[in-house]
Amino acid sequence: MALIRMTKVHPNATVPEAAPPSSNGSSAVLTVWKKSLLFNCDGFTVFDAKGDLVFRVDNYMSHNKALIVLMDASGNSLLTIRRKKLSWLVFDGETATNPRFSVRKNINPLNTKCLVHVSSPAGKPEAVHVIEGSYVQRCCAMYDKNRRQVAEIKPKETAVKGVAFGTDVFRLIVEPEFDMAISMAIVIILDQMFGSSSISLRRRL
Repeated sequence: MALIRMTKVHPNATVPEAAPPSSNGSSAVLTVWKKSLLFNCDGFTVFDAKGDLVFRVDNYMSHNKALIVLMDASGNSLLTIRRKKLSWLVFDGETATNPRFSVRKNINPLNTKCLVHVSSPAGKPEAVHVIEGSYVQRCCAMYDKNRRQVAEIKPKETAVKGVAFGTDVFRLIVEPEFDMAISMAIVIILDQMFGSSSISLRRRL
């Protein structure tokens, strides 16, 4: 059943994608499915515009909810997300030192459009991004410090009129100058903050 459903949600479905991957200088359009490839395991599965597997997360919502590993299609660890008290840190591979960047929820009540701030750790060159919109509705975008959009989350359309995939299947559009793995790591953190997993996490705190 999982394989049958997979053929319905990946980008080889009859709904055409807006753009091919960013290797040719255009935006990469990914389909994100909030489901692991492993049986009885939560996670994420990500396909490119050709329907090929790009990223996977198989330990999502496991016994250790403070650590999530983003892998490539072959299962190699790309990035590790580690939760601290008030932020999420993202590291290369499965390391636990020298984080690449941190993500923190917006707490400014005067800026209701902003969801989170993405910044480099102390001691590294500043590279601030902000995410605005609504992750709950799968409608939000990431901007760099010059207000250029570098990534966007949008609902996934279906080929059948009136039939929706729901929030477990959506599109991630990444501009060619931005790293796809980093954008997917931020999606996972957004789901931790604002998705259904955040409810389970709060109940356990």
